[in-house]
Amino acid sequence: MPVDTPIEQRLAAVEAAVAELQRRLPPTRESWLELVVGSFKDEPAFEEVLALGRAFRESDRPQASESS
Repeated sequence: MPVDTPIEQRLAAVEAAVAELQRRLPPTRESWLELVVGSFKDEPAFEEVLALGRAFRESDRPQASESS
């Protein structure tokens, strides 16, 4: 598509292409989130990742200034 084509026409072409791709995809039975939820249950390495992430977020918080 030429670059000088109006944006509305370009957008319509992209939307039509996306719609066609979506029609070609097989329907999914479960959402990706349902497939992932619980997959790390009772995994020690994941618990460590959570603890390290929590520690990082807490270290990044502004410290409360002490007033005299």
